Amino acid sequence: MKIEFVASADAAEVLAVLVHEGRVLSGMGPRLDSATSGALTKAMSVSRFTGASNSTLTVAAPAGVDAAVVLLSGAGEAAKFDDLALEAAAGAAYHAVKLSGATALTLDAGHLTADQAARAAFAARLAAYRFLKYRTKLKPEKTPSIETIRVVAADPKAARAAYESHAAVASAVEFARDLVAEPANILYPEEYAKRVKALEKLGLEVEVLGEKELEKLGFRTLLAVGQGSVRESQVVIMKWNGGKKGDQPIAFVGKGVTFDTGGISIKPADGMEEMKWDMGGSAAVVGLMHALAGRKAKVNAIGVIGLVENMPDGAAQRPGDVVMSLSGQSVEILNTDAEGRLVLADCLWYTQERFKPKFMLDLATLTGAMIVALGLEYAGVFSNSDELANNFLAAGPKVGENAWRMPIPAFYERHIDTPIADVKNTGNGRAGGSITAALFLQRFTNGVPWAHIDIAPTAWVKDSRNPTVPDGAVGWGVRTLDRMVADSYES
Repeated sequence: MKIEFVASADAAEVLAVLVHEGRVLSGMGPRLDSATSGALTKAMSVSRFTGASNSTLTVAAPAGVDAAVVLLSGAGEAAKFDDLALEAAAGAAYHAVKLSGATALTLDAGHLTADQAARAAFAARLAAYRFLKYRTKLKPEKTPSIETIRVVAADPKAARAAYESHAAVASAVEFARDLVAEPANILYPEEYAKRVKALEKLGLEVEVLGEKELEKLGFRTLLAVGQGSVRESQVVIMKWNGGKKGDQPIAFVGKGVTFDTGGISIKPADGMEEMKWDMGGSAAVVGLMHALAGRKAKVNAIGVIGLVENMPDGAAQRPGDVVMSLSGQSVEILNTDAEGRLVLADCLWYTQERFKPKFMLDLATLTGAMIVALGLEYAGVFSNSDELANNFLAAGPKVGENAWRMPIPAFYERHIDTPIADVKNTGNGRAGGSITAALFLQRFTNGVPWAHIDIAPTAWVKDSRNPTVPDGAVGWGVRTLDRMVADSYES
């Protein structure tokens, strides 16, 4: 997608303008309406279009306007119009004309600041994302035709400069979405590691640990998850050194189960194909590191992802096995489908022990219980640090990603105690499953400030109502993490 910033909307192919609730034309809308002898007002008066968010109305070739089509894009209530409303309007405008045959969309929302113009372009770019890599017979009429997005800005040069950091984040979100969308026969641990290694071109330092190194280091709970697969497990460490030399880094850890059958505790066949996205937490971490490097963030950051495939062959771990973790704690395996916490346990311990970070934040599609608790619109936040949790929760609403803090009461610890080992990998039955999973992880943090984000509800969407988020892979968390770092941790 080509992004341009222009001073005026002269000779636009498709010209989009914003309309607020109550059919109130915004920006250049009133001038266009006057130039067309009220054609825009008349068109709205005979339609159900009111200016509600995520709605559009197309007015074809009105006389008096130097555009083939005028597109009215709903911006919601004027009193509540903010950056997210602008993003939604820009995204909705793209979707309204993406299959029209037009090749360029021009958005004129009035005198946008440089950052507003950049954010509108950013939103249209995210809206345009589609994973079409394996579509070989897509009909032309089903193929998006828009190739260029033009945004009218008061200062096009300043808007272009402001867009650079947004473009870096857009590229990162797209990269994360691609990872989550890939089928598991294509994106297995070693291939995943190769793709991350290629990000060294952005300035990241990337280290890949294979099974021999992991066995030597003692990553035995992680390796136990992958021992039933012919695919070799991997751990990938990413470093971004954008802060002051010697400054304590911040650290992010991601669950990367590239396919999850459940292992010996096998999942039902119905819906198992969706378990290719059980690596969504790792994709968020990779996306964040991609964004930090892309926009040259002034921070020292570490990203660690554990990559495994959970399969049920004759070598697979069994319910009842006891495994010794990297931390030295023994773990009784009661359910091999509670595997993500085993991957994270070793990765968290390794991260705090090697890098001595200011904090650790992990992301994982960890529990179905999180979906039961919060539905499909919110991720769950568990933390031993109010400051860290609040910084994350403050960033989410700014980028349109929802999260809710959950409790991790100490008296629930008894649910993961077991007489045969130091800890077991599931609680007592289904009650509080996301909480006991978080409590399990907390035992491997060694007291370091830590937050666990359970993104099982949000990593994949089937009926997106957000015009900048496609059905399928969301890349959830990349924007929130990047905003949190920018707001709270960059020097």
